[in-house]
Amino acid sequence: VREIWLTSEDTGAYGRDIGTSLPELVRGVLKIVPSHVMVRVGMTNPPYIKEHLDAMSDILNHPRVFGFLHIPVQSGSNPVLENMNREYTVEEFKRVCDHLLENVPNLTIATDIICGFCYETPEQFDETMELIDHYKFPVVNISKFYSRPGTEASKWPKVPPKEAKERSTRLTHLFNKYRCYDHYQDTIQRVWIFENDDKSDATVVGHTKGYVKVLIKKQEGINLLGKQVIVKITSTHKWHITGDIIEMNPDPIEVPEDYFEKC
Repeated sequence: VREIWLTSEDTGAYGRDIGTSLPELVRGVLKIVPSHVMVRVGMTNPPYIKEHLDAMSDILNHPRVFGFLHIPVQSGSNPVLENMNREYTVEEFKRVCDHLLENVPNLTIATDIICGFCYETPEQFDETMELIDHYKFPVVNISKFYSRPGTEASKWPKVPPKEAKERSTRLTHLFNKYRCYDHYQDTIQRVWIFENDDKSDATVVGHTKGYVKVLIKKQEGINLLGKQVIVKITSTHKWHITGDIIEMNPDPIEVPEDYFEKC
């Protein structure tokens, strides 16, 4: 085992019913897993992560935790969020993102957007466009709203399918216009390699500390899966970066036993 994912429908809600919290869970996991194992924290909704911003910043900065967090916002409009029965505002979501991005270097935040929710006006969708344009998240999962039978929203007036599709297309075009990884060009990165590239027999797939996907050429006669390597980044792209190995089997990252006490 080289990587552990802590995941659920809402990881951030962990412990609310038993008097503990997600930060406490991660701290406990880090105490017992071997030093070569990396931990990735799963999706968490804004209401729960906002309660632990300082603690989560410390955790995401830990050398054995990937600097990645999936925080779905769904819409950049407060009236739409209220109609969705979401327990947060756009301002609260921004506060979460701003705090984490300021305190966790090279953090990757992924988010979700639903286009064309019931009652969503063009002006409200423009607020979503502005939110994504401001943060330029590296990962944005875009979907069109489909009502499920029996839900409250199934009884409400729908945005015409053509309009919902146009909004989804607009947001997709915006997302495709920007690039998030160009600053990695020519940098030196520690990379954890976990899988073969399903599109090429010549490369393997790894991730940086910030969970950026890295494509690396295979080394003849060497099995790279499960290894840590030091890589120089040679090119950057929309969805990934590529690099050449400059050091095999680097020294493990030393983590002070009192890491969390010093935070």
